[in-house]
Amino acid sequence: MSGIAELLAAGRERRVYSGAAWSVGTAAGPEHRGWTGTRSWDGPALDGDELWDLASVTKPIVGLAVMALAEQGVLSLDGHVGDHLPEYRGGDKANLTLRQLLTHTSGIPGQVPLYRDHPTRASLLEAIRVLPLTAEPGTRVQYSSQGFILLGLIAEAASGHPLDELVERLVCAPLGMRSTVFNPDERGRARAVATEDCPWRGRTVVGEVHDENAVVLGGIGGHAGLFAPLADMELLGAALAGGGRGLLRPDTFATMTAGHTDHLALRRGLAWQGQDPVGSPVGGSFGPRAYGHTGFTGTSVWVDPATGRYAVLLTNRVHPTREGDGIAAVRHAFHDAAAALPATAGDGVARDAGSDSGSGSRSSSGSGG
Repeated sequence: MSGIAELLAAGRERRVYSGAAWSVGTAAGPEHRGWTGTRSWDGPALDGDELWDLASVTKPIVGLAVMALAEQGVLSLDGHVGDHLPEYRGGDKANLTLRQLLTHTSGIPGQVPLYRDHPTRASLLEAIRVLPLTAEPGTRVQYSSQGFILLGLIAEAASGHPLDELVERLVCAPLGMRSTVFNPDERGRARAVATEDCPWRGRTVVGEVHDENAVVLGGIGGHAGLFAPLADMELLGAALAGGGRGLLRPDTFATMTAGHTDHLALRRGLAWQGQDPVGSPVGGSFGPRAYGHTGFTGTSVWVDPATGRYAVLLTNRVHPTREGDGIAAVRHAFHDAAAALPATAGDGVARDAGSDSGSGSRSSSGSGG
């Protein structure tokens, strides 16, 4: 069993999650990949084809669609919210720019459980419209899922197409990510990994978005809602490691992944989190120009341009409960191990099945190790 397989199997033993899948590779594709554990604590062993709730990893994927629309001249990053959404004209969000939404500098507060008091799409969106700003726009990095919900609405209004269609047409189809979807169908739900035993819904969530605000929005939001298998995330990782090939022009992609908020002490790109010198969720093993995003369910994708390497980690760390912070140490250890892996050039794939049939560990490496 590889070192990464061992550390992720150990995370399962500590009950951080019931299952995990991973991939480390370059623009040429995966070099090291595998999976360990089960879809739920009483469920079947992973086989590598599962759908994972990406949670906030949805944000940069939606961001890629927004950047494609900007390339096409459909919208401008320096355009205002009020330019696209008439109901926002005259309010405190009318002059917020798309750039501020993308860099989490809009002043719109995040992590607000609006679903508790606003059980319909219309009422939740109205709640966002009147949600008071908690910082002067452009003065503070303040993570905001609500800002990305707004960004999704703007993309729809500017293009005249639903957000799920935009993500499919501008991101998934060009890369061949055929199984990445909002609202999985019955077959997709049957492949999904369990998330939380949700007190709000009164059941364990499987194949339905974990984020409650996204549930109220119908499962499709700029902030959360996408599901994907490991193979599709590898396609995304390879495209990112290749400079956004197949998605954006090199100059557009460079702008998207550059630091835009270094003067505010936290490094953020356009829809991407940069590699903060202190407090990075993936630790300090990736270089200072690295970028990526994490998801509350225990997912992440991270890229280091200095080495041309991507790292994808997919877990269900909210199963059966969101309590506990064990994923933080697992993420750090995983990215430390990913950064330390030797580059591989072999064409063969060696597989190493774990001895514990309950954990179902399997890893593969292009180097045969």
